Amino acid sequence: MPAKVKKPGKKRLDGRIALVTGASRGIGAAVARRFAEEGAHVVLTARTAGALEEIDDEIRENTGQAATLVPLDLTDFDAIDNLGQALYERFQRLDVLVGNAGLLGALGPLGHTDPETWDQVLAVNVTANWRLIRSMDPLLRASDSGRAIFVTSTVAREARPYWGIYAVSKAALEMTALIYAAEVAKTPVRVNLLNPGPTRTAMRAQAFPGEDPETLKAPESITGHFVDLAEKSCSKNGELIFAG
Repeated sequence: MPAKVKKPGKKRLDGRIALVTGASRGIGAAVARRFAEEGAHVVLTARTAGALEEIDDEIRENTGQAATLVPLDLTDFDAIDNLGQALYERFQRLDVLVGNAGLLGALGPLGHTDPETWDQVLAVNVTANWRLIRSMDPLLRASDSGRAIFVTSTVAREARPYWGIYAVSKAALEMTALIYAAEVAKTPVRVNLLNPGPTRTAMRAQAFPGEDPETLKAPESITGHFVDLAEKSCSKNGELIFAG
């Protein structure tokens, strides 16, 4: 069956190089598909190669273009540095970074969180994003309009009982992103946070197992917010966008 390639025309992310973490499912996969449809070349990371290949197949069918797939465990911090080097060698720049990958951990009393879960959630939700900033900042600055978007949550700003490590990690992520935004304010780079709100994802199902997923919005419905923040024309910096 021939690929369902969209007709040529001006697209909002034409020629942009975009790295999306956690791109194998949920919000990350939806953003990857939408960015590709808008003309970006997407570099997709996730732990599972097979799931990334499925997203690549969809992108090829819809756009006629292939994604760059990077199976990667974000807690392998040296691999993040290696990715930055590989992107420099291939593209000499990065236009958009989407820090989407995250872990919920275990919900329950703060004092009952086991140390391994605590360390793992902080590693993925905070340290990996800092390592991405550390590795990708020179590439974003090499772009004429570098954009970094980090996915956060309402619990980052609420002392919500039993959400301990996830809330702590997202609060730390927000401060990390806001400091980075302040540091690049006088450059062409722009850094923002996006709160998806209640969305039909595997993490949401893990947190609310009794909830009817059909009552939630689909990840595809919020991808326009990511495109807005990824565009060259976006002037927002250090802002929190709520997708509703």
